[in-house]
Amino acid sequence: MMGLASKLQEAGGKIAEQGEIDLSHLKKGMKGVYGFSVRTLVGGEPVVETFGNIKKTPKGPVVEEVREPLVDLFDEEKRIHVVAELPGVEESDIKTELKGDVLTLSSETKDRKYSKEILLPAKVKPESLKCTYKSGILEIELEKE
Repeated sequence: MMGLASKLQEAGGKIAEQGEIDLSHLKKGMKGVYGFSVRTLVGGEPVVETFGNIKKTPKGPVVEEVREPLVDLFDEEKRIHVVAELPGVEESDIKTELKGDVLTLSSETKDRKYSKEILLPAKVKPESLKCTYKSGILEIELEKE
C-alpha cells in the first residue's frame, strides 16, 4: 500500500488533506467514518474513491448521519458484479433499486444508515438482479442486455 501511495504522489496525485471537521451537529454516539480505495486500471491513472460519512463541502468537511459504503464494481463480459460492505445490518434491512443505469443501495437501522448510488457501465436486465448477503458483504449480480 505504501508503495502505491508513493507512486501516486510521484505522479502528482494528492494523498492526504488536512482540515477540521465540525462535530457540533452530531447526535450522541454518532461516529465519523472515512476511508478510501485506490484502483489502477490497465494503462490508466489511479482512481481514488472515498467512502464513509465524512463529506467534503464548499464550507469544509462535515459528518453526515448516512454512511456511503465501500463498493467495488466489476464489469465482466456478460454481467456486472457489485460488492458492497454494509457491516452491522441485517439482510432484511437492505434495499436495492434499479432505475435505468443507476443502482441504489440503502439500509437503515437504529444504529447504522447506508446509502449509495452506483452508475452502471452498461445496460442490464432488471429482472436479472440477484443479491446475496453474508457477514456484512452484499454481492449483486446483473446480466447485461
